[in-house]
Amino acid sequence: MLSEILKERNVPELLSREEMLDIVQAQLFGYLPPKPEKISFETEENTIPKFCAGKAVCHKVTVNTVINGKEFSFPFLATLPTDEEKHPFFVHINFRDLNPDRYMPTEELVDNGFAVLSVWYNDITTDDGDFTNGLAGVLFENGKRNDTDCGKIAMWAWATQRILDYAETLPDKLDLSRSVVCGHSRLGKTALFAGATDERFAFSYSNDSGCSGAAIARGTAPGGERVADICRNFPFWFCENYKKYCNNEDNMPFDQHYLVASIAPRKVLIGSASEDKWADPLSEMLCCVASSPAFVNGFKYEDRPPQIDDKFFDGDIGYHMRKGLHYFSREDWLRLIEFVNLHS
Repeated sequence: MLSEILKERNVPELLSREEMLDIVQAQLFGYLPPKPEKISFETEENTIPKFCAGKAVCHKVTVNTVINGKEFSFPFLATLPTDEEKHPFFVHINFRDLNPDRYMPTEELVDNGFAVLSVWYNDITTDDGDFTNGLAGVLFENGKRNDTDCGKIAMWAWATQRILDYAETLPDKLDLSRSVVCGHSRLGKTALFAGATDERFAFSYSNDSGCSGAAIARGTAPGGERVADICRNFPFWFCENYKKYCNNEDNMPFDQHYLVASIAPRKVLIGSASEDKWADPLSEMLCCVASSPAFVNGFKYEDRPPQIDDKFFDGDIGYHMRKGLHYFSREDWLRLIEFVNLHS
């Protein structure tokens, strides 16, 4: 059934990972900024006294880089369990600089055995059309971009990869074989792009990322977001080339399964919400089906549209849908923990 829907939508066949990544960068997000010429870290320890009742510490870490010969720094919060174990960890690209946050139940994540490295996306560059501040100001002279230059999502993804650089400095504390990049909505798109472009991430999680994230763009369901909608409201998230596909999805040389398939052979989980029609849960599940051939152990699912409480976790690409609205909920975090533990 779902394979037939993909055929009706004329979704293109998968290519090699290198070809798909090049297309996704040139036509959707823009090319990822280069790795910094220099990088170092400054740590302000124990910024929240008695954090998690002593089960974890919260450090404020500043990442100092040199990119294109210019200095750029940004902070993030590192929540590290205080025991002597090596822990899996989340790199959470977050909407705020709070710890815990309404989208991040930190103590419960620690109680489940995870460390959490959380970065506020606006500390990288603002979520608007200003390309003169933060990392954008370092990358572009006078805020002007060429057609394939990176948008804001690629810059936020670049920052999660620098946080992974920090994680590599703590090999006795953080289990690099169980690193997870995760985010919600526009930051779910960011998490997918970060995972696709950095093979060090073992897991990628997209929560309600929808159009231009984990949802197939061709044949969007009524009430779902389309390329014209997202480019009208948020053109700065993407490269300039993406505007060519407004009301023109059938002529895209890719669809969103190229992004998800580029994460293979590592693991990826897609999360939907039943009432989040704008993100189009059916198109998100279809993306898992279309991406499946790229993975060693592909998508294992029931061949029907998604339903509340679906949890298809047996393959290297997983999918779940909960009841409710567009939100990164406690239930979503628990499903993510379950998926990581199952595949670790």
